[in-house]
Amino acid sequence: MARTLEQERQALEEEERRLAEKRELLAKREREEAIKAVDKSGLLKLDGKRLEALAGRIKALGIEEVEKRLAA
Repeated sequence: MARTLEQERQALEEEERRLAEKRELLAKREREEAIKAVDKSGLLKLDGKRLEALAGRIKALGIEEVEKRLAA
Protein backbone atom coordinates (compact mmCIF):
# COMPACT_ATOMS: atom_id res chain seq x y z
CA MET A 1 0.00 0.00 0.00
CA ALA A 2 1.36 3.40 -0.96
CA ARG A 3 2.13 5.88 1.74
CA THR A 4 0.58 9.25 1.85
CA LEU A 5 2.76 12.29 1.54
CA GLU A 6 2.17 13.10 5.20
CA GLN A 7 3.22 9.61 6.30
CA GLU A 8 6.35 9.85 4.18
CA ARG A 9 7.13 13.28 5.66
CA GLN A 10 6.71 11.93 9.20
CA ALA A 11 8.94 8.96 8.44
CA LEU A 12 11.64 11.27 7.11
CA GLU A 13 11.40 13.51 10.16
CA GLU A 14 11.74 10.50 12.46
CA GLU A 15 14.76 9.27 10.52
CA GLU A 16 16.36 12.73 10.70
CA ARG A 17 15.77 12.80 14.47
CA ARG A 18 17.41 9.36 14.89
CA LEU A 19 20.36 10.44 12.76
CA ALA A 20 20.76 13.62 14.80
CA GLU A 21 20.83 11.55 17.99
CA LYS A 22 23.45 9.22 16.49
CA ARG A 23 25.57 12.20 15.44
CA GLU A 24 25.36 13.61 18.96
CA LEU A 25 26.42 10.29 20.50
CA LEU A 26 29.29 10.00 18.04
CA ALA A 27 30.48 13.52 18.85
CA LYS A 28 30.42 12.67 22.57
CA ARG A 29 32.40 9.47 21.98
CA GLU A 30 34.94 11.35 19.83
CA ARG A 31 35.35 13.94 22.60
CA GLU A 32 35.83 11.22 25.21
CA GLU A 33 38.47 9.52 23.04
CA ALA A 34 40.27 12.84 22.55
CA ILE A 35 40.30 13.47 26.30
CA LYS A 36 41.67 9.95 26.87
CA ALA A 37 44.44 10.61 24.33
CA VAL A 38 45.37 13.88 26.05
CA ASP A 39 45.33 12.12 29.41
CA LYS A 40 47.59 9.33 28.13
CA SER A 41 50.04 11.91 26.80
CA GLY A 42 50.49 13.31 30.29
CA LEU A 43 49.27 16.79 29.42
CA LEU A 44 46.54 16.66 32.04
CA LYS A 45 49.26 16.35 34.68
CA LEU A 46 50.42 19.90 33.94
CA ASP A 47 49.24 22.62 36.26
CA GLY A 48 46.40 24.76 34.93
CA LYS A 49 48.43 27.83 33.98
CA ARG A 50 51.06 25.81 32.16
CA LEU A 51 48.45 23.82 30.23
CA GLU A 52 46.60 27.01 29.35
CA ALA A 53 49.83 28.63 28.11
CA LEU A 54 50.65 25.58 25.99
CA ALA A 55 47.16 25.54 24.51
CA GLY A 56 47.49 29.25 23.75
CA ARG A 57 50.76 28.67 21.90
CA ILE A 58 49.22 25.84 19.90
CA LYS A 59 46.25 28.03 19.03
CA ALA A 60 48.52 30.93 18.01
CA LEU A 61 50.73 28.78 15.79
CA GLY A 62 48.00 26.57 14.42
CA ILE A 63 47.87 22.81 14.64
CA GLU A 64 49.58 22.23 11.28
CA GLU A 65 52.55 24.40 12.28
CA VAL A 66 52.88 22.68 15.67
CA GLU A 67 52.81 19.25 14.02
CA LYS A 68 55.40 20.41 11.48
CA ARG A 69 57.71 21.71 14.21
CA LEU A 70 57.35 18.60 16.35
CA ALA A 71 58.08 16.35 13.37
CA ALA A 72 61.30 18.22 12.58
